[in-house]
Amino acid sequence: MTMDARDSVVPDGVVWVRDDSIVAVTPAAEPAPDGFAGVTPVSTGGTLYPGLIELHNHLSYNALQLWQVPRRYENRGQWSDPTANPDYRKLISGPMGVIGKLPTIVPSLVRYVEAKCLLAGVTTSQGIALSSNPGIPTFYQGVIRNTDQPDSPRLTRSPARISDIAADGAGPFETELESDHRLLLHLAEGVGATAHRYFEDLQLADGSWAISPHLIGIHSVALTAPDIEIVKAHGGSMVWSPLSNLLLYGQTAQIGEFHDQGVAIGLGSDWSPSGSKNLLGELKVAYQYNRNQPGGSIFSAEDLVRMVTSEAAAILDWSTALGSIEPGKLADMMVIDSTNRYHHQALINATERDVILVMVGGTICAGRPDLLPTGEAVTVGGEIRHLNFQTPGADPRVAPVTLAQATQTLADALHNLPELAATPAARIDGAEMAAGGGMTLQLDEIEPTGSDFRLHPDHGFPSPIPEVVAAQPPLSDILVPLTLDGLTAVDDASFFETLGGEMNLPEYLAPALAAAYGHA
Repeated sequence: MTMDARDSVVPDGVVWVRDDSIVAVTPAAEPAPDGFAGVTPVSTGGTLYPGLIELHNHLSYNALQLWQVPRRYENRGQWSDPTANPDYRKLISGPMGVIGKLPTIVPSLVRYVEAKCLLAGVTTSQGIALSSNPGIPTFYQGVIRNTDQPDSPRLTRSPARISDIAADGAGPFETELESDHRLLLHLAEGVGATAHRYFEDLQLADGSWAISPHLIGIHSVALTAPDIEIVKAHGGSMVWSPLSNLLLYGQTAQIGEFHDQGVAIGLGSDWSPSGSKNLLGELKVAYQYNRNQPGGSIFSAEDLVRMVTSEAAAILDWSTALGSIEPGKLADMMVIDSTNRYHHQALINATERDVILVMVGGTICAGRPDLLPTGEAVTVGGEIRHLNFQTPGADPRVAPVTLAQATQTLADALHNLPELAATPAARIDGAEMAAGGGMTLQLDEIEPTGSDFRLHPDHGFPSPIPEVVAAQPPLSDILVPLTLDGLTAVDDASFFETLGGEMNLPEYLAPALAAAYGHA
């Protein structure tokens, strides 16, 4: 499945790779291209697709289990407010504020959440922000690519963190949009007037808009048809995270309007506390939401697959390098154990058990043992997969950590959260910890980092106000032992049990997702 502009399918084909790039795509019956004499193709027995490109995720938080959302919210300021919603601090911000600041744990967290991506065929997501020296943030460079700081000169960066913007700061933001890269921004997340004002703040005093082809709006739930028309007129695009939107707000973006107006749409799973476990899961949510629309489906199966391949690459301005299987492009690919002729639907239906090979830049990073003979073994849906973390440019602080070690370290840390929160190490400032040579996380969702995913108008707050947080009880008094989120959805019955109890989801969704993974 090339996912090229013509949606070309090579029924019995070979992809020829040299170094990090695709040299040729040919029918199996044709001779090898120049330079490949004597090379025997590896038979996967499955269907090849471009590697999945995720446009929104807070990867650092993906060790946490799905949250049982207690009520319907209107905007992010409500569910992240520690006074109005103590469970958020107890189950999400507090645990991350402890384990994310302990250099002995962070490498294990990074290893684990990246493995969750790989096993689902994700080859690009949003980067993990680190602090390795006082005041000097970096982005984790690991196995999968990240949009914030990609590892190839052929890929322009698409940072999700931009300077904080006051209510009257759309002018400086417009200047930022004139740079040579894309910007990902949480936009109008939620429902009602407060969420909508975050969009209104993009309008300048002269009536023009701080929107351009460089702006990628995340969520955009509160946008109306006239707003979407403005986004389209200025060349903006959007990222759809339906499960997170439905869990928190009981509705998602007017996705049919975005489609009808021709706005480019990508997909993102957001984070595990209120979203899918990985992008393959979010693709199923999008499919189920799409097929259950009162007026009939909005998207074809091809449309949905493009949201995580070629369309996602186009949104990032990466089309010349990624998003399809074509000569000259980087060799990011995944293979599923299927030769179903309904190729788009086959990918939508696939679970992690069906993913039998994942390649990033010509290097096999995950696969069935016959396709990747060496590597760390892990069981997925009752089958063995090997993982290869020894890739070029791997972070030396994370490279020695195995998935087994990471799993045990994280499971122990989450189980012992109250005790960890009471230790002196957990109360030391992150920059001070990093000064000692350790690695801490820049937790954009729960702390001021000097950069953020959101505008900062006066009529709402994008993250807990420090004074409010300071007045809360010590974490050691409120944290409880937690369970590490499962590595894959196909092996995590508890995920579907929690999903089945979520009050804001449409009735069809949880049963359909459970059935898709064999957990009905």
